Amino acid sequence: MARRQIIKIDQEKCDGCGKCVPSCAGGAIRMVDGKAQLVAEKFCDGLGVCLGACPQGALLLEEREAEEFEGPAPGWPVAREHKDHESPAVEAGPAFVCPGSQMRQFSRRDVPEAGPSALSHWPVKLRLVDSKARFLQGAELLVAADCTAFAAGDFHARFLSGRAVVCSCPKFESLEESAARLTAILKENDIRGLTIVNMEVPCCQGLIQVVRQALVASGKVLPVTICTLGVTGQVVQQQRIKGK
Repeated sequence: MARRQIIKIDQEKCDGCGKCVPSCAGGAIRMVDGKAQLVAEKFCDGLGVCLGACPQGALLLEEREAEEFEGPAPGWPVAREHKDHESPAVEAGPAFVCPGSQMRQFSRRDVPEAGPSALSHWPVKLRLVDSKARFLQGAELLVAADCTAFAAGDFHARFLSGRAVVCSCPKFESLEESAARLTAILKENDIRGLTIVNMEVPCCQGLIQVVRQALVASGKVLPVTICTLGVTGQVVQQQRIKGK
């Protein structure tokens, strides 16, 4: 057993669509009695690739004691006939590659000249920022995934200008610890609003989970804007939510 991140399935939200099953890299999720179930902890890598597959938002990452990851289930993925009480069929093919680590190369032309930096403080990593830092008081807070500043050429002008910033990687940093740190920031400062900038890769959905948990734990109801970037820097989705 080891303390690590692992998938949690909200059974009340799960509608039994089965879309999460083929998205699971290790074959840890199967359909049981019409609901998605984590049937084997040792086949769940805890990276959250499946998070974006659920249209109901029933998949979450939690940190707890669990069996150590041993790799994909034997023979996974496999092609099989789909029956109502079984998992949806998964096409046979090459080993699953996490979208967040899939190799890609882009051809760039007309790269704009860099503008002035809009960074107004240091440090910026969520795990390093003191919740009592003066630059947080009364701030509009940008919560950014680490990769976003590299993907968006106009990151400083579009997202950072006029905001304090904390950044984190939901794939490699504890969501539980990140949520606790952000909760402290929200409790101890009069934050006026939150902007989340994350990447389109599934594991980056964990950053939204961190913010939601922090809003609930802090008791704050704030305007929240979520901006999701594609790997080439384009905005693929933008929405506004409020803490509950």
